[in-house]
Amino acid sequence: MADGRFYITTPIYYVNDEPHIGHVFTTTLVDVAARAHRLVGDEVFFLTGTDEHASKVSDAALERGLSAQEWADVNAGRFREAFTSYRFSNDDFIRTTEPRHTEKVQEYMAALLRSGDLYEGEYEGWYDAGEEEYVPDGRARELDYKSPISGRELVRRKETNYFFRLSAYEDFLLELLDENPRLVQPDARRNEVIGRIREGLQDVPASRTGSSDWGIPFPGDPEHTVYVWIDALFNYLSVVDTDARRSLWPADVHLIGKDILWFHAVIWPAVIAALGKCPGYEWVTQPGLIYAHGFWINEGQKMSKSLGNFIDLAQLDGYAERFGLDALRWYLVTQGPLGANDSDFAEARFVEVYNADLANTLGNCINRVTNMTGRYLGGSAAEPGTHPDSGVLERAAGEAVARFTESLDRFALAGCAGAGMDLVREVDAVIERTRPFALAKDEARAPEVGAILYDCAEALRIASLLLWPVLPQRTEAFWERLGAAAPREFGAADTLRSQAAWGGLAPGTPIAKGPALFPRHQD
Repeated sequence: MADGRFYITTPIYYVNDEPHIGHVFTTTLVDVAARAHRLVGDEVFFLTGTDEHASKVSDAALERGLSAQEWADVNAGRFREAFTSYRFSNDDFIRTTEPRHTEKVQEYMAALLRSGDLYEGEYEGWYDAGEEEYVPDGRARELDYKSPISGRELVRRKETNYFFRLSAYEDFLLELLDENPRLVQPDARRNEVIGRIREGLQDVPASRTGSSDWGIPFPGDPEHTVYVWIDALFNYLSVVDTDARRSLWPADVHLIGKDILWFHAVIWPAVIAALGKCPGYEWVTQPGLIYAHGFWINEGQKMSKSLGNFIDLAQLDGYAERFGLDALRWYLVTQGPLGANDSDFAEARFVEVYNADLANTLGNCINRVTNMTGRYLGGSAAEPGTHPDSGVLERAAGEAVARFTESLDRFALAGCAGAGMDLVREVDAVIERTRPFALAKDEARAPEVGAILYDCAEALRIASLLLWPVLPQRTEAFWERLGAAAPREFGAADTLRSQAAWGGLAPGTPIAKGPALFPRHQD
């Protein structure tokens, strides 16, 4: 991240089928990170979109009696609609069939042809049709000649294509990963990549031939189209390769699933290095972080089409309708497979987390503080003052803000969420220790009650800022109850630091009661 700019991407999603939990999970994480960086004052650019030139898209279209473009239009529309309904805050949505992308890809490929990093040749190897990639011979043996993703048999295939000289970048990649260990995360993924590079790199196809014209025409050779994976990777660059956006490069974070790690952690850095050597592209430098998360499983079972147990949009919409969209976001972010391990999406666990974190902790604490403020203080924030726990919540709030920013720097999004929720728990602890509901029976201790409840409301205000990236709808509803204390628009320098400074809640600010933000779920 440079000069307060933050550029973050999702992978672009295949349009051979409808969106499912994997797409929603990844895009939710990027949305949370984007909102968090806006909160701390960065100028954010959040990119998502669809990958449309895969042969599986044209195959799926053929099965339905449609052209590839017609089927791509249908499913790209479904992704747009889903992302709108989930209120993602993306700044752009790229389709790889758009001229602004296809024309740039042809420019990049032409530059790599001139540099010699692309060449025409013949290749024979084990091909994973579902993933549209060749698998090295040694790895194919390890996999028993089956796709690690779909489990289908690998196919022996021979092609005359244009190839990218990946083998020439083996030492470069190892040095890059050694000098910048944060480039590929988590560490388990980085170690996996290094191990595979040390097995030796082969040149990879950069074009394909065949009867299908579904793809970007290869520059200077219309019998070839640009290989879908090279085409797709270039979306991160093509979208910002304009006079207005070029300063956003390089991407600060590419968030991906672990199944596409090799393309992003090996092929993409090598392509960037190759293009960056070409005249006019010296500004094309390496990304800051390539983060590969794990997979969701469903009630203890791996999700697969053959088992018919993918969690689709209809199921996710059902959770959002029953518990609220923010509750779904909370579960995905705090319980999801952002680390190296997979995670189980189980309804019982969802209900448990919802009740424990959102209903019993956050929702209940807000109700306690707003209700007591209404009952004992006439519905307005009192003057700050002293009480037995004076200073406790101010210190806790400062520590929470520091933990939030430190977690954000590490892309530990659950840690960002935890910083806010732990501050809420500290408010509960102060209420239990000081017992303002008992002190209120003694009129002489009214100033003390006011001081306690001021500290509690102020800590909740700061906690709500930290929780906003994950829970935007419900925290904004809480801000409405705080009236004049609602945050200003995010985006100015040091937004979080200034708005989370202790004392931002002015005495006399109206604090309204209201319905439970997270009603407890009863089985």
